[in-house]
Amino acid sequence: MGDEGGEVPSGKPSLRGSKAFAAVGKLYNRARLAKLYSWNIFRYIGDYLHLFGVCALLATLAKNRSCAGISRSTQVLYFLVFVTRYLDLLDHGQTAYLVFFKITYIVTSVIVLVIFYKLDSTYDRQKDTVSLAVILLPVCCAALILSESHQPIEVLWTFSRFCEGFAMVPQYVFCYRDRTTKDCGVTSYVFSMGVYRVFYAANWIYKKVQMPHYSDMQSWLGGLIEIMFFADYLLSFTGRSLLRSMVLKVDEKINEMKEKVEMKVLGKSSSTYKAEGETELRMRRKADEPEEALEL
Repeated sequence: MGDEGGEVPSGKPSLRGSKAFAAVGKLYNRARLAKLYSWNIFRYIGDYLHLFGVCALLATLAKNRSCAGISRSTQVLYFLVFVTRYLDLLDHGQTAYLVFFKITYIVTSVIVLVIFYKLDSTYDRQKDTVSLAVILLPVCCAALILSESHQPIEVLWTFSRFCEGFAMVPQYVFCYRDRTTKDCGVTSYVFSMGVYRVFYAANWIYKKVQMPHYSDMQSWLGGLIEIMFFADYLLSFTGRSLLRSMVLKVDEKINEMKEKVEMKVLGKSSSTYKAEGETELRMRRKADEPEEALEL
């Protein structure tokens, strides 16, 4: 019989109405609510859009037999996101649904990196210009500062949240520099990865409305950053992008600084990138070559 209709045996103190019983009941109800509202339509749509994006990426690489249009830096960042976030597969049991998605994301991220290794000659380094160090260093600092505890698995989980917020930035920059290519597979991949985060944000809002005590600040910050870059990517098609010019300018300044450091330390630069108008190509050069030799 349920709690509401149960009888308390005579001679024993009743817990009904006591503070202990109320606390236990409150925790039980919160657990039920958390389980119910964690699995809502917004989350399901987000999950399957994410899966569709991964499938679109693999299909595009297989169809083209080329890495053209795809940022390797973004794939490296997603690999780091998945292997640091899904360490919980090792320490406690989970539903088959979660296990399937988590293993799928880890395995497919490895497959994509292997494809990049195999098809290295088709990879366009000149347009994949974002420095991973510029993203990873601040993300690591944020993970150490904002993690709720300093246990390794918790810090790595926080790292994955912030890292995902910037994971698509190299791909967006690649697309900004690759305006001549109009591959439907690449577009489907980029669009799916952006929209999936929008639905996850809707999922967070829904849970917050249903459970006012719900809080996940690291996920919210990472998601907000990612949605902001995605929204600006969409605006770039209308010519009203707020961040496109700024992102490209910052990226070019970072590459120029990197080039100067390499020139001083190594005597040569490995930087090869095209400027926004694709009229300038910075090529490997010796330290004593004149600046005019760089422009083609």
